[in-house]
Amino acid sequence: MSARKQGDGQPEDGGATAGKRLKIAKFSEDPEKKGLSRRLKDAEISLPIVYGTIAFYLGRKASESQSHKWTVYVRGATNEDLSAVIKRVVFQLHPSFNNPTRVMEAPPFELSECGWGEFEIAISLFFHPDVCDKQLDLYHHLKLYPEDESGPQSTKKPVVVESYDEIVFPDPSEAFYARAQNNPAVIVPRMPAGFNISAPVAPENTSERERGDTKDHPLSQWFMNFSEADELLKLAAARQQVQAHIVKLRRQLSVMDGMPQLSKPAPAYE
Repeated sequence: MSARKQGDGQPEDGGATAGKRLKIAKFSEDPEKKGLSRRLKDAEISLPIVYGTIAFYLGRKASESQSHKWTVYVRGATNEDLSAVIKRVVFQLHPSFNNPTRVMEAPPFELSECGWGEFEIAISLFFHPDVCDKQLDLYHHLKLYPEDESGPQSTKKPVVVESYDEIVFPDPSEAFYARAQNNPAVIVPRMPAGFNISAPVAPENTSERERGDTKDHPLSQWFMNFSEADELLKLAAARQQVQAHIVKLRRQLSVMDGMPQLSKPAPAYE
């Protein structure tokens, strides 16, 4: 498993603008979990995510120790439900908070708090067993104060800091592929013609389940619009197609290697 970090921004006025690009950050690949499911060799499934914080200044009437209200979250890059891949998210806050380890078992994966200080928040992603058997640790710096401190801080426009990541799962299990192939939050490879894995049966009362996306989130107006995200997703899709062709060619080569070799005709002499 690896994570490709492509964007990070913090608008001074709380607007939703893309930030600077960061170098790709790779994580170690998880070992295969024996007996869980067969793996799709030389294929990748990708999950674009955004994680960050939105902090509101509560005004002069707020207490000194509770000057800001902020929310930390992990959301889909296009606000889709991530629960098909992510099982739970653990946020590790500063030790000064009561119960600093916060576990979110269902989407939207977020928590809100009040405070006065900035600190680094550890964000641990845990995946479903057929996705990955190890956690992925991310780190995000909570920012409460805008870069421009020439005037009083606004109580209407928050300070927003978000990062875009593309989490890549190499050699995914067939079970994961079956669940992800029609999920809008996930990028799946285009497999060779004739390759087919049946999707699992949908659970009962699906319509009654709570929505896990963030399309109508109360803070969605402040979410950043990563201008490069669409191009990155297109590149990822193109890469998946190339990998599918590689898989097809390798299968054809393996078939050819197993065929008996024709003997060469003896040379003719006059």
